[in-house]
Amino acid sequence: MASRKKPSRKPLRSKPKKAAISKGKSSSPSAPGAWFEKLVALQARLRAPNGCPWDREQTHTSLRTYLIEEAYEVLDALESGDDEKFAEEMGDLLLQVVFHSQIAAEEGRFTVEDVIREVHEKMVRRHPHVFGDQRAKDAEEVLKTWHQIKAQERRGKAAEGGALVSGEAAESALDGVPRTLPGTLEALQLTKRAARTGFDWPDAGGILEKIREELAELQVELEGKNQGNIEDEVGDLLFAAVNLDRFLKIDPEIALKNANKKFVRRFQEMEKAAADSGRKFQDVPREEKESLWNLAKVGERQPGARKAGRGQ
Repeated sequence: MASRKKPSRKPLRSKPKKAAISKGKSSSPSAPGAWFEKLVALQARLRAPNGCPWDREQTHTSLRTYLIEEAYEVLDALESGDDEKFAEEMGDLLLQVVFHSQIAAEEGRFTVEDVIREVHEKMVRRHPHVFGDQRAKDAEEVLKTWHQIKAQERRGKAAEGGALVSGEAAESALDGVPRTLPGTLEALQLTKRAARTGFDWPDAGGILEKIREELAELQVELEGKNQGNIEDEVGDLLFAAVNLDRFLKIDPEIALKNANKKFVRRFQEMEKAAADSGRKFQDVPREEKESLWNLAKVGERQPGARKAGRGQ
């Protein structure tokens, strides 16, 4: 059964924890391939007529939530510093790829072999400085070449499908950004693509000024109390903040997740302080709540205080 979480985790193996991860070494050169084939066969068995009822009921649509959850759990495990947990969550994410591929194979659409071949050929094609005659002096040049090849591939596919005919609109630099992405990630991709065309700020100061401008416009709309206009201005403010993240080479989703962790930690410190004084947090006056928040904030700055995103 794929991706169904159990009440408690079990170690990957029954060996002591230090021996649980092989530190990147396989028992033989063919070991990864052999285990992958076993995983593919296992999922096919679960989907077979006499397999697991839950697995047989799943569709691409029903599995969407699991795919997103597993990706975030991989990130959480990465930050934890626990190799065993990291390996386990990577396995869960891999299972989602196998699961979707198995469903597609049953429908006669594509197989897991197609998935692997496509990504292998793509990686070779987009690394001409490794597998071809080109040279790349640095990572920036590698990315530039990558995006150029990617754009060429999109134009080629569009031409094959008859999408490009005389008189039709030219390809946009923003084409290909999935609209199903979470809002922050979609904004990040849109601003990245726009920046590649030269549509960017010369420095972070310009974006900060834009944020101040959006705040002022939001203030005006708050006074007008038009909910639709307020929503528009809040969206503009969030978009500008994501653009600042992009300019500073910060992933807005990770930054926000870290801010969430910080908020939870400080809020729970406030609750504890209220409980220590014999009160429920909701009964503490508003002004005192603010004081408790500031105390929690100051406490984190003390030597030895816990920090967000450090693997606690």
